[in-house]
Amino acid sequence: MEEQHGGGPWRGWRYGPPWRHRPDDPEAHRARLPWRSTALLTAFVLIGTTFAEHGQPDRVPLDVYARVLLLAASVPLLWRHRHPVAVAYGTAAAALAYLVLGYPYGPVFLAVAVGCFGAVVAGHRRAAWTAVGLLWAGHLLVALWLYHWLPPAGDRAAGPGQEIVIATWVVAVAALSELVRVRREQWARERADRAEAARRRADEERLRMARELHDVLAHSISVINVQASMGLALLDTDPEQARSALTTIKAASKEALGEVRQVLGTLRAPGAAPRAPAPGLDRLPELVEQAAAAGLTVETEGEPPRLPPGADLAAFRIVQEALTNVVRHSGSRHARVRFGYGDGVLRLRIDDDGPATGADAGGSGHGLAGMRERAAALGGTIEAGPRPDGGFRVLAVLPSHLREDQ
Repeated sequence: MEEQHGGGPWRGWRYGPPWRHRPDDPEAHRARLPWRSTALLTAFVLIGTTFAEHGQPDRVPLDVYARVLLLAASVPLLWRHRHPVAVAYGTAAAALAYLVLGYPYGPVFLAVAVGCFGAVVAGHRRAAWTAVGLLWAGHLLVALWLYHWLPPAGDRAAGPGQEIVIATWVVAVAALSELVRVRREQWARERADRAEAARRRADEERLRMARELHDVLAHSISVINVQASMGLALLDTDPEQARSALTTIKAASKEALGEVRQVLGTLRAPGAAPRAPAPGLDRLPELVEQAAAAGLTVETEGEPPRLPPGADLAAFRIVQEALTNVVRHSGSRHARVRFGYGDGVLRLRIDDDGPATGADAGGSGHGLAGMRERAAALGGTIEAGPRPDGGFRVLAVLPSHLREDQ
């Protein structure tokens, strides 16, 4: 059932990785109206201003117009995520009108701070600072010059202490807003980096699985194809030889199914250790026997060294793919595998005497591409091409001193 519903390590990624739908996603955050925080802030502004009025008897008492202006400065914060620029200007304008009419100082400035904070965090820094700057300039204009003609009656010019307090408030709001903006941008970059790393790991795992399946199936199916053709040709004239071909087909298909199950088992259970050991050069005799069953005589020169599992698997798959290419693309029924070892480097050379049967074996197929990818993953190289004296050669140079943790 898991496979039918897209099971496996990437289940549920059809519409993007899981972190794309985190609760702190800016898009999802903007879609919600902050009712609770806005209601609490509005109540604080109204109640706090009522208490602040008692300590400022020289200011104009609160009336209906004052409370309307307080609401006009607080209620628009509901839309501070959707329309941050308009909210920043709107709260600043309402607060400035409140001050121009001579009402008591109080937490109305908090509404302006929250509006401008939302605009800075959303990336509209210029609009936020323009709104705060206009409010500050309007207050200076009123406190130093227009107070003669504006309520309350008998008002005096503001002292330097009051302006220092307001300047400190502006700087504190600016610093806090910039700090949160920088942190949010950093978190967004980290989320993007994690998403990119996960996509890269998924691509690498997909390519690794594709290489394994190609190497397993290409070799086994090539042997099966040769033996099936032989069995059909000898079915009437030599039934015993046809029976032998069918036995080889059975053994090759069983081995291929076992390796495919191992690869798919790793895919279904990410992070779990494989139940069967990965194939290596210790299975070279089996590979030679399978090639012989397909009509290919293989000679080996040199002794395969002991390698770490990763290099051992890569060397085995390279030999397997090279012999498969000889069976499929070469007219020669004879191949040579030579092992050379020295200076921490394993040199694998697979030769056949050709000629080619007409199929392209010059490196454009998936088999040679897979061999090159395996070698490159270990820091090695693959050279493949026709020999000057005829035939084809695959030369692999693999570092063999890699530690297991690498």
